[in-house]
Amino acid sequence: MKSLISCFFIISAAVMPSVAGAQISAKDTITDNNIVMPEAYEKATEKMLEDWYLYRYTSLDSVARLKTGRVATDAEYTRRLSELATEIEMPFNSVVKRHIESYVVNKPRLVERMLGLNIYYEPIFINALGKYGLPMELKYLPIIESALDPKAVSRAGAAGLWQFMPGTAVDEGLEVGSLVDERFDPYKSSEAAAKYLKKLYNIHGDWALALASYNWGSGNLTKARNRANKTQDFWEVYPFLPAETRAYVPAFIAINYAMRYFPEHGISPVLGRRPMLTDTVHVSKRVHMQQISDVLGIPMAELRGLNPHFKTDIIPGNATKQYTLVLPSRQAWCYSVNEDSILNHDAAKYALRGVVNPSDGVTSTGSDSRGDYRETTTVKYHKVGRHETLASIAKKYGVTASSIRQANNMRSSKVKRGQRLRINIVKREYIRPDTAGSTVSSTPAPAPVQTSALSADTTATDTASTNVKAAFENSRPATQSVSNPPAKKNTTTTDKPKNVKYRVKAGDNLLKIAKAHGTTVDAIKAANNLKGDNIRVGQSLNIPQKNASKKKSTRRRK
Repeated sequence: MKSLISCFFIISAAVMPSVAGAQISAKDTITDNNIVMPEAYEKATEKMLEDWYLYRYTSLDSVARLKTGRVATDAEYTRRLSELATEIEMPFNSVVKRHIESYVVNKPRLVERMLGLNIYYEPIFINALGKYGLPMELKYLPIIESALDPKAVSRAGAAGLWQFMPGTAVDEGLEVGSLVDERFDPYKSSEAAAKYLKKLYNIHGDWALALASYNWGSGNLTKARNRANKTQDFWEVYPFLPAETRAYVPAFIAINYAMRYFPEHGISPVLGRRPMLTDTVHVSKRVHMQQISDVLGIPMAELRGLNPHFKTDIIPGNATKQYTLVLPSRQAWCYSVNEDSILNHDAAKYALRGVVNPSDGVTSTGSDSRGDYRETTTVKYHKVGRHETLASIAKKYGVTASSIRQANNMRSSKVKRGQRLRINIVKREYIRPDTAGSTVSSTPAPAPVQTSALSADTTATDTASTNVKAAFENSRPATQSVSNPPAKKNTTTTDKPKNVKYRVKAGDNLLKIAKAHGTTVDAIKAANNLKGDNIRVGQSLNIPQKNASKKKSTRRRK
C-alpha cells in the first residue's frame, strides 16, 4: 500500500524547508500525478448558453469564447489566496495550482458562465448559510457539485445544485417523490445543505474534512482518518482518499480563487441586463404549470427554471399540503388575483390522470440564445430488446441517453432485456419574428383576466411588487369591465379600414397598444386572428386604422 501511494504523493521531510524554525506541512508540499476533476467540470458550456436565466438576464462576452486565460506565477497565486477574506483555510500547493489553472486557464468560458448564473443563485446560498452561521465561502460549493445546474443528476444518482443522494435528502427533510423532488429546489436544498454541512463540521472539527465528508460520506472519512493516525489535517488524510474526494477540497479552493480573481486572468465579467426579482405564492390546489403559462403569459422555460423541483410540471397542492411556487415578482400578485381563472383554464385536460402525462403532445413556448421557440413533447414507451443498450435506444429515437435516464430516474446507463423505458421526444421549432403573428395555439384560449396589463412577455424589466397594483389599476377601462366591448361599426363613412404594422415591445399588452393607436383590443385580435390576449416581444401585429384617409388629408392641410 505504501509503495502504491508513493507513486502519486510526495510528502518528504527531506524536501520540506522550514520557516521560522517550523517545518512546512503536507499542505505546502504535497503533489499528485493522478488528479481527477469534479464531474460538474465537464459540463458543456455551449449547452449552458440555453439556460433561461443566462439568456434573458445577463450579457456574456461573445469574444470571450476565443480567449485563453492567462497564467500567473506561484508567488501571485500564493499571495492572492492569502488575501482572500475566508474562514476556511486556502493553502497553495501544486495540487491546488493545477485545479486553479484547470478553471482560469483551460476553461475561462465555464468560469464566465458560472459568474453569470451566480448573480441569481448567490443570494439564495448566502441566506441559507447565514441562517446557520456558516462561512460565506461555502456559497461556491454548488459550482463544484453541479456547475449551478439545478436539474443536474450525477452518475451515482445525486441530484440538484447541492447533489444530494435520495437517502441523505430525506434524512434532511426534503421531499423526494414522483411529482416533486426538493433536491432540485434551490431554496429548500440550500437550507438542507447548510444544516448538513454544519453537522459534518461538528463531527470532524475542520472545514476541509467536513467538505471531504460531504463528498464521500462521514463514515468513510472517519475510517480514512483512523488510517492516518486520526489526524485532523485534510492533507495528511489525502493519500487515503479516493481520487474524486482528493480533488474536492483543492477544487473548492480553486473555484473560490477563480470567482474572485477572474479579471486578473483576462476572463470577461458578466453584466446583468436587468434585475431578476422574484416572489413566492403558496399553492394548495393541483395545477399544471402550462395553465399558469397560458393565463399569465410566462414562458414555460422560465417557469421551469424558477421551479425545477416540479418534475412533471405539476404542482400537486391539496388541502393538507401546500407547495411554494416561485414567480417573477409582478406575476406573483397576478397569480393570487387570478388563481380561479388559472385553475379553470383547460381544467378537464389537466385533470388528475392515471397514465397519460398532461404535458404529452402539448406545445409550450420559450426562449434561448437562438430566439423564441415552440416545443412539443411526445412520449413513447420502449421495451428493451436483446443486445440493446441505452445508447442504441437513444439513437433510435433521436434523443440523448441522459434524457432517457432522467425520464426514468435511472442511476446508471445499464438496461435489462424486457425493461420498459419512457422516451420523451422533444421537437423544438424556432419562430421567426415575421411569422410570430401566425403562431396561434390550437387549444381554447383562457377567459379574459385582470392581468391583461401585466401578462406581457416577461423579458420586460421586473418592477417591485408595490407598483404592480397601481400599474394594473391605471390600465383598466373606466367602466371596470374586464373585457372590451365590441367595436361599433362606423356607418358615416365608406372608407375601408387600413392596417399598419406594429412590432411588440417589452412591456406591451393589447390594451396598451389599442389605446396608443386609437383602436380596441377586439379590433386588433380580429385583424390578427388572435384567440387569446397573449402576445410576445418581437411579434408583428396588424393595427386597424379607422378613417385613415381623412387623418392623412387633415395632416396635409396643416
